[in-house]
Amino acid sequence: SRRAVSLVFVLFSLTFLTFLIGHLAPGDPILVLMGARRDPATYARLEHLYGLDQPLLAQYGNYVMGLLRGDFGLSFQYEGRPVSELLRQGVGISLMVGGLALILSIVVGVPLGMLAALRQHTLADRGIVGAALVLYSVPSFVLIPVIWSINLAAYRAGLPNLPQAGWGRPEHVVLPVLVLAAANVGYIIQLTRASMLEVLREDYVRTARAKGLPAFLVFNRHVLRNAVLPLITFVGPAAAFLVTGAFVVEVLFNIPGMGRIAVEAVGRRDYPVIQGTTIILGIAVVVMNLLSDMLYHVFDPRIQLSEG
Repeated sequence: SRRAVSLVFVLFSLTFLTFLIGHLAPGDPILVLMGARRDPATYARLEHLYGLDQPLLAQYGNYVMGLLRGDFGLSFQYEGRPVSELLRQGVGISLMVGGLALILSIVVGVPLGMLAALRQHTLADRGIVGAALVLYSVPSFVLIPVIWSINLAAYRAGLPNLPQAGWGRPEHVVLPVLVLAAANVGYIIQLTRASMLEVLREDYVRTARAKGLPAFLVFNRHVLRNAVLPLITFVGPAAAFLVTGAFVVEVLFNIPGMGRIAVEAVGRRDYPVIQGTTIILGIAVVVMNLLSDMLYHVFDPRIQLSEG
């Protein structure tokens, strides 16, 4: 119950801060919406349409009541169009791209991290750790031009290549997913390796080996279950940010996801859309952290007992 109350408080604080920042930001969104039409009657009509002629506290109350119904308000950029309608398609696209990137990063990163730990101080360990450092250190806006250059070289050489940008075909997903997964793969490799090495040095692992248990039983029962706990802590927030859209990747690859919608909204001062994307991201972080805690109970029942 205490956890549920804290989640409600976090979400309430998030709605209040996003609403307040949106209304205190410089500039008049109605004037941006009107463009060259500086007609007082039109300004008053639009101000009433968006509820901006009411006191700030009343606007916030209406905003919260709308959120409870799943209504994020009306977009300034697309006059009169609901924000929820704009974000619905973008959230689905970001969810697909981010989900695939997360799955790829776990499928690739965890086994490589385990291999590096089990082969510590060998050539394989050094190679995996070096590759992980490179992947984790290179930002996406640097990695994307490198991938584009490799793809262009393949095209000029007559080799199979992938679309540089765009959306609509299955092959459009490949390059964005690779870029999104790259940094996470590097971090997951390092995290898994460090966690594995720490668990392998524990007394209960040495005792299990001394008892003559087969190596695969020691690994499955004692090493893997405990080594995965730090990974759960990372995967929760990482999943939230990935599935709600990586702004740079979506903009550069021209993906109509929530990240690109938010960037366009910032440029046009479309505060309801900015607030909607911020709240969705916040909800995703809260939900994924809650799921991480639940997974902790699954992998380590002692946590559940201590809470009881």
